[in-house]
Amino acid sequence: MATNDLMMELQKDSIKLDEDSEKKVVAMLLKLLEDKNGEVQNLAVKCLGPLVNKVKEYQVETMVDTLCSNMMSEKEPLRDISSMGLKTIIAELPPSSTGLSLTVNVCKKITSQLIGAIGKQEDVSVQLEALDILSDMLSRLSGTLVSFHASILSSLLPLLTSSRLAVRKRAIIALSHLVSSCSSALFTQLAEHLLAELSSGQVTSATRTYIQCLATISRQGGHRVGEHLEKIIPLVVKYCSVEDDELREYCFQAFEAFVRRCPKEMSCHISTIVKLCLKYITYDPNYNYDADEEDEDDSMDTDNEEQESDDEYSDDDDMSWKVRRSSAKCLEAVISTRRDLLLELYGSVAPALVARFREREENVRTDIFLAFIALLRQTRAPPGHLAPTEYGAKEDPALSQLKKQVPSIVKALHKQLKEKSIKSRQGCFSLLTELASVAPGALADHIPALIPGIVYSLTDKSSSSNMKIDALSFLYVLLCNHPPEVFHPHIKIFLPPVVRCTEDPFYKITSEALLVTQQIVKIVRPLEKPTSMTFDVRPYVKDLFSATLQRLKAADIDQEVKERAISCMGYIICHLGDQLGADLQPTLQIFLDRLKNEITRFSAVKALTLITASPLKIDLRPVLPEGIQILGSFLRKNQRALKLSTLSALTVLVTNYSDSLKPSMMESVVNELPALISESDVHVSQMAIALLTCMTKVCPSSLTKIGGTVLPEVLHLVHSPLLQGGALGAIVELLQALVVNKASNISYNELVKSLTGPFFGSQKSAEPVHRQSYYSVAKCVAALSTACPNEASATISNFIQEVKATRTSESARILSFLCLGEMGRSMNLGGQKELKTVILEAFSSSNDEVKSAASCALGNICVGNLKEYLPFMLKEIGSQPKRQYLLLHSLKEVISASTAEKLKPHVEEIWALLFKHCECAEEGTRNVVAECLGKLTLVNPAQLLPQLKKQLSSGSPHARSTVVTAIKFTIVDQPMPIDELLKDCIGDFLKTLQDPDLNVRRVALVMFNSAAHNKPALIRRLLGTVLPALYKETQIRKELIREVEMGPFKHTVDDGLDIRKAAFECMYTLLDSCLDGLDIFDFLNHVEEGLKDHYDIRISSALMLTFIMLARLCALSPAAVTQRLDRLVEPLRATCTTKVKAGSVKQEFEKQEELRRSAMRAVAALLSIKEIQQSPVMVDFASLIHSNTEMATIFESIQKDTSSTACATETMDTS
Repeated sequence: MATNDLMMELQKDSIKLDEDSEKKVVAMLLKLLEDKNGEVQNLAVKCLGPLVNKVKEYQVETMVDTLCSNMMSEKEPLRDISSMGLKTIIAELPPSSTGLSLTVNVCKKITSQLIGAIGKQEDVSVQLEALDILSDMLSRLSGTLVSFHASILSSLLPLLTSSRLAVRKRAIIALSHLVSSCSSALFTQLAEHLLAELSSGQVTSATRTYIQCLATISRQGGHRVGEHLEKIIPLVVKYCSVEDDELREYCFQAFEAFVRRCPKEMSCHISTIVKLCLKYITYDPNYNYDADEEDEDDSMDTDNEEQESDDEYSDDDDMSWKVRRSSAKCLEAVISTRRDLLLELYGSVAPALVARFREREENVRTDIFLAFIALLRQTRAPPGHLAPTEYGAKEDPALSQLKKQVPSIVKALHKQLKEKSIKSRQGCFSLLTELASVAPGALADHIPALIPGIVYSLTDKSSSSNMKIDALSFLYVLLCNHPPEVFHPHIKIFLPPVVRCTEDPFYKITSEALLVTQQIVKIVRPLEKPTSMTFDVRPYVKDLFSATLQRLKAADIDQEVKERAISCMGYIICHLGDQLGADLQPTLQIFLDRLKNEITRFSAVKALTLITASPLKIDLRPVLPEGIQILGSFLRKNQRALKLSTLSALTVLVTNYSDSLKPSMMESVVNELPALISESDVHVSQMAIALLTCMTKVCPSSLTKIGGTVLPEVLHLVHSPLLQGGALGAIVELLQALVVNKASNISYNELVKSLTGPFFGSQKSAEPVHRQSYYSVAKCVAALSTACPNEASATISNFIQEVKATRTSESARILSFLCLGEMGRSMNLGGQKELKTVILEAFSSSNDEVKSAASCALGNICVGNLKEYLPFMLKEIGSQPKRQYLLLHSLKEVISASTAEKLKPHVEEIWALLFKHCECAEEGTRNVVAECLGKLTLVNPAQLLPQLKKQLSSGSPHARSTVVTAIKFTIVDQPMPIDELLKDCIGDFLKTLQDPDLNVRRVALVMFNSAAHNKPALIRRLLGTVLPALYKETQIRKELIREVEMGPFKHTVDDGLDIRKAAFECMYTLLDSCLDGLDIFDFLNHVEEGLKDHYDIRISSALMLTFIMLARLCALSPAAVTQRLDRLVEPLRATCTTKVKAGSVKQEFEKQEELRRSAMRAVAALLSIKEIQQSPVMVDFASLIHSNTEMATIFESIQKDTSSTACATETMDTS
């Protein structure tokens, strides 16, 4: 009891011991380790852990000395308890990176004694304990033992030839922990020792140990093995032919480790390894599979229960299954790391794996399934691939190969779905689930073969819970990814077992079964194509409804089941509501109850949205009054997701049930809306405004009072700088609906006055209005004018007068132009004769914003009246060089906003004019010309794209840069008809990456970046030729660096900085969109070069990009980063330790701080890789960071930011 009390006290932070107490407690605990009572000994060991951080360093050393000497004792119990004590102390020692000397001193003391204990050949049990403790220390604190690494290696190597298997295995484990942090020289010594032993040619028991050791050290410090692989691989291949199954198993384990840890170095050996794997995956000398197949054919008609499972065959002396399993795992490693060989793997490996699905050993069969699942996962299209339905995209050849093999896969699996072995059936379902996800529709012809197996697993009494869940999960994926009609003949077979599963006592099975039931409801009567359905759903309605209702009514069930039951019943009423008869209204009352429950209300709202949107027009009148009141109350809850779902539900409800709604019912909802319309949450505002619009259209009588409540909030939002996109569109629609339906007492003129008021009148006293507000108000005014054309003419005249008047404020003039432009876009302003003169005069204004607004207005007015305004605009562009830039902006508006049909008659004229200005000396003008050319090309790509391509041969660098920039504007993130044409000729435009002109190369990189981001499929096949040119632009070029004298100072200017930055931006984009097309090691070479790009702090933007890339690479290719760690750390260290010269300006200090933070983020990303944490280089760097207060503070704040971001992501994923 006393020892237990001491342990409880030591665990408290408040306990403080004086020197005398420390001495007494330590002495007493060490004495208790020799107590005869085992429980007392265990408690004493547990006390040692917290005591380490409570006593002084010399007391810890005393404890360690005593425990080490006890470990050598001849008394076995004392030896065992002392070993446990040492392990406990090691586990509690603070990491060496904290900079405490305690860890270093204690580790050195323990290590020197352990090395002595390991050398005691006569006592194996001491050796085993010492090896265990050494492994623990090396795995946690290897960085503190660098001075002992050589002696540890010398003491471990002889143990590899020990006569005791346990000693050999533990020596291998200790060596694996050593290699992750030892020096390169020491690793080379170990590798050469193993190579020398393996090269002797004699096969002994030690040979197995050496190959096992190679595999283990490769798993721990794999990248280091890479440089020795050329010598290792031939030796391991040779040992595969030795008649020793255990040795072969270790050989394949070594191959697997090499493939996973050294992918680049293994490239040239992959074909050899695959051939060996395919040879030995069938290696089963004691079993005749052909005879087994004949037996199966003979007994096809016998009852399944009488059939003997293959798994019952066993032979205790047969070790060949280990060879087959290790070769299957090796194949899985090849498949997982070499997506580039996918087509070859489908040709050679896939058929071999399918043939081995009949494997007799269950463990081996599981690994074969896992290898095939890895192949299926690799077949998923990587991000950035065009879907087959998009322009210019063809089906992935690997997917086509897979679809051809589906019949043989199903043939090999469908019998196993009815085997007794649960593990085999689970493997089959995992594989089939992946197949159904990767190749939707591919199993449509094989449904009859698969359904019996699913039903068997759901009804078999011996099936485990996990087995049923796996079967239900597969059925759900199958139902989701295949057309409904293929299941109709089988509904009567698989529906009863699914219904029975909804009654299962285990909540996870019930939940999964309800999800499947929901999907069954959608396929028995799909609402998307009701006319083509001839399937009679009536026989199944009762089963579906009763099973779900039972779960919907239950109160004492798991939350997940409650939510699924609500959702499932929502789908039943949505799809089958007209078949429920008298059961419908009581069920709707249950939904009302669920709405009142805080736990289930969110699911109930989503289900009600489904029901109200049903084309069956379900009768909701009895529940509407109370339901709407409850929904209205949800709008004031502090739960965003609930608000959004409720607004969505109310919008659908108002749309479909307007004839059943009375103004009094909607009052509670309308009263809650003003609080929701605010710039603090624009999306909620958008949903609330959409609901208002809907009410305005179908039940305007509900909105008589909104003029003094909701409308002021809407108008306030219009003037917000945050308003744009969908929310602005919603407001435009609402304002139009208000004036058309006369829903409130506010007239057109009052609305226009309210919108434009802040820009007119008492402008001086008002706050400055954000630029975005001008555009928002202009769109709203134009929308009102379109809805009320009779009143619009007076408004147009007023705006023209405002523009002409000299006393008009600048803000009023800007708004007037923008309003005229937006109104002109939707109506013909040809009658306003003075408008052209007014706009052209504004081009001479001293205010740039007025000029920009006038330019925008001219473009928009032209969109509404191309016939009159386009010739005028083109004439002005040709004759007014001073106004050219503004006029070109107007032309850009015309091309962007007009339809292809309207523009086609004018294309040639516009095209010719634009090409006259593509060599303009002003870069801004050239950029506008390029945008116009690019967008115009989309009107008639077949004719215009070849003309752009022809201009690439132009002698003028300005013309070439304009053409390349134009191509950037033809690449948009939506599928377009031009995509197929671009795919064929984009290579010609990318040749400008090698243009002699610096600016042409820079704009070519920007265009390439746009393609990689928006349509990676366009450039994926060209990466082999483009990447060398891209990488070339990442290098610092001394000929582009010049010195500029600024008075007494000299300033360095790097003309290559912009192009370097553009190149690194491209590289970063490729990481996300074309990772599978990159040689990651070649890529890393240039990231390394970029990390050195910081000789002047004023041009550090390219360097920051490389830090961001390095952090991204840590997540995408940790193995490759680990392999290059030594070369990556030095530039990071240099950035973190660089100090700005005294007397530098404030901006340079801020820039250095930003750079340092960026480098620290890369360091934090590196330390997230487990292997890198053990690296001596990284341990030193971490110690340097922790020892410097300034750097430690920055690093801690970055780690907090990283962890909080991760938490936020997890929260978002689960919600």
